Amino acid sequence: MTTVRARVILLASSTALLCLGTVTGTAAAAPAPDGDSGAFAAPENTEQGSTQRAAQSSAQGSSQGSAGGSAQGSAEGPRAGQPETQAPGVPPNVDPAKRSTQPVYDYADAIRESVYVDTKMDTDSDGSNDVIAVDIVRPRETAAAGRRIPVIMDASPYYSCCGRGNESEKKTYDENGVIQKMPLFYDNYFVPRGYAMVGVDVVGTSRSTGCGDVGGKDEIDSVVAVIDWLNGRNTAHTSDGEPVRATWTNGSVGMIGKSYDGTLANGVAATGVRGLKTIVPISAISSWYDYSRSGGVPYSTDYMPWLADYVGHKTPACAAVRADLGEQDSDETGDYTSFWAERDYVKDARKVKASVFVTHGLSDYNVQTNHFAQWWTALGKNKVPRKIWLGLEDHVDPFEFRRKEWVDELHKWFDFWLQGLQNNVMREPIATVETAPDVWANYNTWPATQKTVPVPLSPGKLGAFSKGSVSVTDEPTLTEDDIVATPSEEIAGRQMFLSAPLPAAIRVSGTPTVTLRIKSDASTTPVTARLVEYGEAQRYSGIRRTDKSTCHGSIVDYDDSCYYTVVKQTAETDHGIVSRGWIDAAHSNSLSKPKPLTPGKWSTVTVPLRAQDEVIPKGRVLGLALTLSDTEWTTPNDTGATIDIDLANSKLNLPITVGKVNPPSAKAAPVEVTINTPTERPNLHDPKN
Repeated sequence: MTTVRARVILLASSTALLCLGTVTGTAAAAPAPDGDSGAFAAPENTEQGSTQRAAQSSAQGSSQGSAGGSAQGSAEGPRAGQPETQAPGVPPNVDPAKRSTQPVYDYADAIRESVYVDTKMDTDSDGSNDVIAVDIVRPRETAAAGRRIPVIMDASPYYSCCGRGNESEKKTYDENGVIQKMPLFYDNYFVPRGYAMVGVDVVGTSRSTGCGDVGGKDEIDSVVAVIDWLNGRNTAHTSDGEPVRATWTNGSVGMIGKSYDGTLANGVAATGVRGLKTIVPISAISSWYDYSRSGGVPYSTDYMPWLADYVGHKTPACAAVRADLGEQDSDETGDYTSFWAERDYVKDARKVKASVFVTHGLSDYNVQTNHFAQWWTALGKNKVPRKIWLGLEDHVDPFEFRRKEWVDELHKWFDFWLQGLQNNVMREPIATVETAPDVWANYNTWPATQKTVPVPLSPGKLGAFSKGSVSVTDEPTLTEDDIVATPSEEIAGRQMFLSAPLPAAIRVSGTPTVTLRIKSDASTTPVTARLVEYGEAQRYSGIRRTDKSTCHGSIVDYDDSCYYTVVKQTAETDHGIVSRGWIDAAHSNSLSKPKPLTPGKWSTVTVPLRAQDEVIPKGRVLGLALTLSDTEWTTPNDTGATIDIDLANSKLNLPITVGKVNPPSAKAAPVEVTINTPTERPNLHDPKN
């Protein structure tokens, strides 16, 4: 159902309204190629001994949680107290023919409870171990029937400071401090289908005690403690101090979340904690080092203490923890240290036991695309079951830009990994990529190729081999618009290499790099590379929120499931950035043990660009722009150098499956560029939800 805001909800009964919406407009999907992305059997969902445990759980839920309050509309499932009726051995929420869970449980009568999970940490040094606030919404009927159910968890530092989703929803509580509104649609949609929804305030945020350490061991352990409690390995209590056990769950947990929340899912999975069956990281960080800097070049300074203050408790104890983060972040050197190793989940991918459904925006320069690419590669090397969706968007949840299809796919994913239903989700193509606004293609592998095609460099030309050298002298005031404009002209501080118009379309799929043999007059310098495609076209330019909303799940008066839709925007432009990349030359061979350059001597530097999957049509011109320090997108520690580039030993390494890059002819027409909308660098000190 599509509605126009304000949300007008009809009052009909004391049970919840089922509102299943669709996105305004249609999406064209490319047909899936023949083949299989790999067959997996859904994990077994056992319930031995569940009757006794669930009976205890029902009593706990009735005394500790609310019944859901007043409701609006009709029920997504039976009325309160209606017994489960289904064939023997088949739970009433499962449709065997569809191999899918169905919305049969009454969301309005769901058990809502708030508990505090114990930890062995005392991060605020107050003499008491920290406790982690956990809010739960779960079906009452399963508890009454003695059925243990799986958990969908969103662990976040944002529940009180900033809110979640495009509409910045925050948790709300009743007069007894028990959860009422859980942000986002997950509880409205999945609780009627036989899941529990669990929202976790990570250590040092919202109603949890302690102080957070921004992606470090303490934050990760605070979430692990909750999974341990859900599996009977840890203790918890109510606000009154009464012990409470999670006897209502079978211990199977799936984590989901965008940005920081998805980052926590990555970090928790990298511990190998038992009970975590799957994660769905959306636009998530895989290494905090790579979030705060690129190859030794900081994006900004003092980011870690700033973020800890933004989301955490404003106490003297936490101020001391934040000060320590600032002391350890090595901003002044850009080095990868033990501080960053603690926050690097990629190195621990071998410990991951959960399946992983990655989704990311190919235009995301908040959490850049190297995060999903390196995580994806590491998971593949360790044979982790995985799936990936890549959209054109920037830091945006697929619930916003491909809503109905995303909800359906997420439903199948959780049903397979948490309910043990043998649907087809793991027989689908492994990768789904948006190739043009609302046009999606399915692929059986990602990236499309593991190899790169070397594209040689010559003065001003891309695709031609040349001896000799060119030089670049640092011009820190150059902006990106300065760099990509007038590509056929020489400008101080930039070397531009242009191709001939492409003779056929190419698909760039993977991570491009630039190999440079350089001679510098300084012991180090930043080196910046931009891959640009030139040619008039309608290009994706962002999303715009509409005044319409769609609903996915049940509605009660304090927690609906309706959210504004968005539309994708395009603009007629004459160029697009394919990828960017930065490296500090001394860090090129080692991030932890940089080796200064010897002025006047040749050395090899590799600039890693950001991962991409883009089809560049026939007739476009490719441009490779090389500069040194980039004060618009980074905060470099070193500026002012001059380098020579040995062209014979330098190249662009391009991951393409077909096609070739040729140099322009001597009579090639100049490439002209008009900057209509100035480029804006994402401000990391203004985090998006």
